[in-house]
Amino acid sequence: MSEIFSFDLINNQGEESSLSAYEGKVLLIVNTASKCGFTPQYDGLQSLYEKYKEQGLEVLAFPCDQFGHQEPGSDAEIQNFCTTKFSVSFPLFQKTEVNGDNAHPLFKYLKKQAPGIFGSEMIKWNFTKFLVSKNGKVMSRYAPKTTPENIEEDIKAALSL
Repeated sequence: MSEIFSFDLINNQGEESSLSAYEGKVLLIVNTASKCGFTPQYDGLQSLYEKYKEQGLEVLAFPCDQFGHQEPGSDAEIQNFCTTKFSVSFPLFQKTEVNGDNAHPLFKYLKKQAPGIFGSEMIKWNFTKFLVSKNGKVMSRYAPKTTPENIEEDIKAALSL
């Protein structure tokens, strides 16, 4: 089992789970926010999820309030926003820190495996995306401005491996 599948998670209903539940799936892990200029990317993420879920894609959203206080709501408010405004049906997790001393261990791992520009491990903004293969290898990191539609070919390639 790849190290990534050992991380424990808490969904936005407060229920504990593990990434091991997603072993054998292609993962698109995203730090999200409800009041960001990139928030409309929820539509693209949902579209990819609907299109490729049966082939093994899982989109995992981790709301984060570390960038411009753009995710001020509670987990319940975030869930309501995502389902009513964007019809999100992919898993949403508890509000999560992605940088700093309190960063979730999953994001520490992702940043180390796929550093950003110039080798930086910091996440610069909301909607940074990480693509993880079925066997748990972090394949790519995408900047917030990279839309879900622009990574569809990479997702298709990962699903075919």
